Amino acid sequence: MAEDLSAEDRIALIRENLQEVLKLDIIEDVIKNQKRPLSIYWGTATTGRPHCGYFVCILKLAQFLRAGCKVKLLLADIHGFLDNLKAPIELVKHRATYYKFVITSMLKSINVPIDRLEFVLGSSYQLTPEFTMDLFRLSSVVTEHDAKKAGAEVVKQVENATLSGLIYPLMQALDEQYLGVDAQFGGVDQRKIFALAAEVLPKIGYKERAHLMNPMVPGLAGGKMSSSDPDSKIDVLDPPEIVTRKLKKAHAAPQEVKDNGLISFVEYVLLPVSALRNSGSAKFVVERRSKPDQPQQEPLTYSSIDHIRSDYASDVLTPQLLKPAATAALLELLAPIQAEYEASEEWKEIAKKAYPPPEEKKKKKEKKDKGSRHPGVQAMSDGHVEGNSKDKVDLGAGGAEKAMQELNLAQDNSDPKT
Repeated sequence: MAEDLSAEDRIALIRENLQEVLKLDIIEDVIKNQKRPLSIYWGTATTGRPHCGYFVCILKLAQFLRAGCKVKLLLADIHGFLDNLKAPIELVKHRATYYKFVITSMLKSINVPIDRLEFVLGSSYQLTPEFTMDLFRLSSVVTEHDAKKAGAEVVKQVENATLSGLIYPLMQALDEQYLGVDAQFGGVDQRKIFALAAEVLPKIGYKERAHLMNPMVPGLAGGKMSSSDPDSKIDVLDPPEIVTRKLKKAHAAPQEVKDNGLISFVEYVLLPVSALRNSGSAKFVVERRSKPDQPQQEPLTYSSIDHIRSDYASDVLTPQLLKPAATAALLELLAPIQAEYEASEEWKEIAKKAYPPPEEKKKKKEKKDKGSRHPGVQAMSDGHVEGNSKDKVDLGAGGAEKAMQELNLAQDNSDPKT
């Protein structure tokens, strides 16, 4: 428990595995001088389905709680709507409820106590007159250029963007004040928003906060892991066959460690999870298959990411060995979450409301072309004809009158004599 840790140990645990910390002195003052728990918030816009990359943040929240911090988890429903309509306004609240189900289950799956974790819905305070007035005040001291720059790596960038993308970072800055926290936590892609908040909140009379940043974990296909790219991530409710298929397709070039999404996932998720489950001792086991004419090979057992990187770079640990091992570890991690989902009718019902299946487009009934004695010829509205075989059917100028006369003559000749 946190009571067993010194102030220095708590600060070290808070900083562990982070890529960057802004205003560490704020954190040190709270813990060492004020001698109270640090209050931190992490916000997530409720857009696409949460994926396994969320374990990176979940594991960090576990460390914050272990360090005695009070943690608030913001379900940012309004932000989800503002980010280029990633979540329609009609769905954002259903998705916020779905996110709460998923994140709570993820925390429980790694034995993290959630009694000091508080969920807050963004719209519960972001629609109040006080927040709106502060948003107006903030907009009077932030330029369009700075707002756009702040959200460049977070808000979806499109040509001729809407104003909602400029409001997004201002609201995120105000969240720090309205949630009453000492620090905000997020990915390093949030850095520009954090810097904006630190600069502008004091301009409207509010204090500056500390900011804690996780590294960005590459997706399975390389590049950023994203809820909107199904091949870059694994949904926590993906069935085993889908998980297996996606990990088989994962980008993992032999002997290449840099930007290897699979190794990053082992580093930031699978190894830390095993440490939580084994009293601090990390363990990642890779089974090796022996050929029929060879003796059984012992499995490769790792307790550090440096050992994994070294073996992978030297081709001792190959993609063919790493992928099945990562698959087995991940399936074990996801099993209790998926079992809880299957047992909860409420969770399944909210999933249908939050992510309704797309409506099937009805095929328009096309008028059938029944053909013609003269293919390629089209009769126009004024009676003349167009097309490749026009000369075969066109009667020409005065041709219609002549044709009628010939028709009458033919009829007269066929009448029987009286």
